[in-house]
Amino acid sequence: EVHLVESGGGSVQAGGSLRLTCVASGNILSTYCMAWFRQAPGNEREGVAVVEGDSTTRYADSVKGRFTISRDNAKDSLYLQMNSLKPEDTALYYCAAVSTCYLQLQRHYYDFWGQGTQVTVSS
Repeated sequence: EVHLVESGGGSVQAGGSLRLTCVASGNILSTYCMAWFRQAPGNEREGVAVVEGDSTTRYADSVKGRFTISRDNAKDSLYLQMNSLKPEDTALYYCAAVSTCYLQLQRHYYDFWGQGTQVTVSS
Protein backbone atom coordinates (compact mmCIF):
# COMPACT_ATOMS: atom_id res chain seq x y z
CA GLU A 1 0.00 0.00 0.00
CA VAL A 2 1.33 3.43 -0.96
CA HIS A 3 0.76 6.41 1.30
CA LEU A 4 1.19 9.98 0.14
CA VAL A 5 1.42 13.03 2.40
CA GLU A 6 1.41 16.57 1.02
CA SER A 7 2.72 19.71 2.70
CA GLY A 8 3.71 23.25 1.81
CA GLY A 9 0.35 24.84 1.11
CA GLY A 10 -0.56 28.25 2.45
CA SER A 11 -1.87 31.71 1.68
CA VAL A 12 -0.01 34.06 -0.64
CA GLN A 13 -0.73 37.17 -2.63
CA ALA A 14 -0.99 37.10 -6.40
CA GLY A 15 2.44 36.98 -7.99
CA GLY A 16 3.90 35.05 -5.08
CA SER A 17 5.39 31.57 -4.91
CA LEU A 18 4.88 28.36 -3.00
CA ARG A 19 6.60 24.97 -3.07
CA LEU A 20 4.52 21.87 -2.40
CA THR A 21 6.08 18.62 -1.23
CA CYS A 22 4.67 15.09 -1.31
CA VAL A 23 6.40 12.32 0.60
CA ALA A 24 5.59 8.74 -0.38
CA SER A 25 5.89 5.60 1.70
CA GLY A 26 5.09 1.94 1.20
CA ASN A 27 7.12 0.50 -1.68
CA ILE A 28 6.72 3.24 -4.24
CA LEU A 29 9.15 2.68 -7.06
CA SER A 30 11.10 5.20 -9.07
CA THR A 31 9.24 3.99 -12.17
CA TYR A 32 5.88 5.15 -10.81
CA CYS A 33 4.16 8.11 -12.44
CA MET A 34 3.59 10.87 -9.89
CA ALA A 35 1.34 13.84 -10.39
CA TRP A 36 -0.25 16.90 -8.84
CA PHE A 37 -3.97 17.55 -9.11
CA ARG A 38 -6.09 20.35 -7.74
CA GLN A 39 -9.72 20.89 -6.92
CA ALA A 40 -11.43 24.19 -6.27
CA PRO A 41 -14.87 24.33 -4.60
CA GLY A 42 -17.58 23.40 -7.06
CA ASN A 43 -15.07 22.25 -9.68
CA GLU A 44 -13.86 18.89 -10.92
CA ARG A 45 -10.43 17.66 -9.82
CA GLU A 46 -8.01 18.60 -12.57
CA GLY A 47 -4.51 17.46 -13.41
CA VAL A 48 -1.80 20.08 -13.00
CA ALA A 49 1.45 18.27 -13.79
CA VAL A 50 2.87 14.76 -14.01
CA VAL A 51 6.40 13.34 -13.98
CA GLU A 52 7.68 9.94 -15.06
CA GLY A 53 10.50 8.07 -13.39
CA ASP A 54 12.95 9.36 -16.00
CA SER A 55 11.82 12.93 -15.23
CA THR A 56 9.78 13.40 -18.40
CA THR A 57 7.06 15.90 -17.54
CA ARG A 58 3.71 17.13 -18.78
CA TYR A 59 1.75 20.21 -17.67
CA ALA A 60 -1.74 21.56 -17.93
CA ASP A 61 -1.86 24.57 -20.24
CA SER A 62 -3.04 26.78 -17.39
CA VAL A 63 0.22 26.35 -15.45
CA LYS A 64 2.84 26.02 -18.19
CA GLY A 65 5.74 28.39 -17.64
CA ARG A 66 4.71 29.07 -14.03
CA PHE A 67 4.80 25.67 -12.29
CA THR A 68 7.60 23.10 -12.23
CA ILE A 69 7.17 19.50 -11.14
CA SER A 70 10.16 17.47 -9.98
CA ARG A 71 10.93 14.36 -8.00
CA ASP A 72 13.73 13.01 -5.83
CA ASN A 73 13.54 9.23 -6.01
CA ALA A 74 16.16 8.81 -3.31
CA LYS A 75 13.86 10.65 -0.90
CA ASP A 76 10.58 9.23 -2.31
CA SER A 77 9.50 12.83 -2.72
CA LEU A 78 7.59 14.84 -5.28
CA TYR A 79 7.65 18.63 -5.55
CA LEU A 80 5.66 21.38 -7.22
CA GLN A 81 7.29 24.79 -7.46
CA MET A 82 4.56 27.34 -8.12
CA ASN A 83 5.56 30.83 -9.26
CA SER A 84 3.54 33.82 -10.44
CA LEU A 85 0.52 32.51 -8.59
CA LYS A 86 -2.92 33.76 -9.57
CA PRO A 87 -6.19 33.82 -7.63
CA GLU A 88 -7.51 31.12 -9.97
CA ASP A 89 -4.79 28.78 -8.68
CA THR A 90 -6.63 28.66 -5.36
CA ALA A 91 -7.54 25.03 -4.68
CA LEU A 92 -6.85 21.94 -2.63
CA TYR A 93 -3.76 20.35 -4.18
CA TYR A 94 -3.39 16.57 -4.21
CA CYS A 95 -0.45 14.29 -4.86
CA ALA A 96 -1.20 11.11 -6.84
CA ALA A 97 0.72 8.06 -8.01
CA VAL A 98 0.28 5.06 -10.28
CA SER A 99 2.56 2.12 -11.08
CA THR A 100 1.89 2.08 -14.85
CA CYS A 101 2.80 5.44 -16.28
CA TYR A 102 1.06 6.93 -19.31
CA LEU A 103 1.93 10.52 -18.41
CA GLN A 104 -1.75 11.34 -18.17
CA LEU A 105 -3.51 14.18 -16.36
CA GLN A 106 -6.88 12.46 -15.93
CA ARG A 107 -7.65 11.38 -12.38
CA HIS A 108 -8.98 7.93 -13.25
CA TYR A 109 -5.48 6.77 -14.21
CA TYR A 110 -4.22 7.15 -10.65
CA ASP A 111 -4.51 4.60 -7.85
CA PHE A 112 -2.99 6.37 -4.86
CA TRP A 113 -3.90 9.76 -3.44
CA GLY A 114 -2.86 12.02 -0.61
CA GLN A 115 -5.23 14.04 1.57
CA GLY A 116 -4.40 17.36 -0.02
CA THR A 117 -2.88 20.68 0.99
CA GLN A 118 -4.71 24.00 0.62
CA VAL A 119 -3.34 26.79 -1.55
CA THR A 120 -5.04 30.19 -1.37
CA VAL A 121 -4.00 33.09 -3.59
CA SER A 122 -5.43 36.51 -2.87
CA SER A 123 -5.60 39.40 -5.33
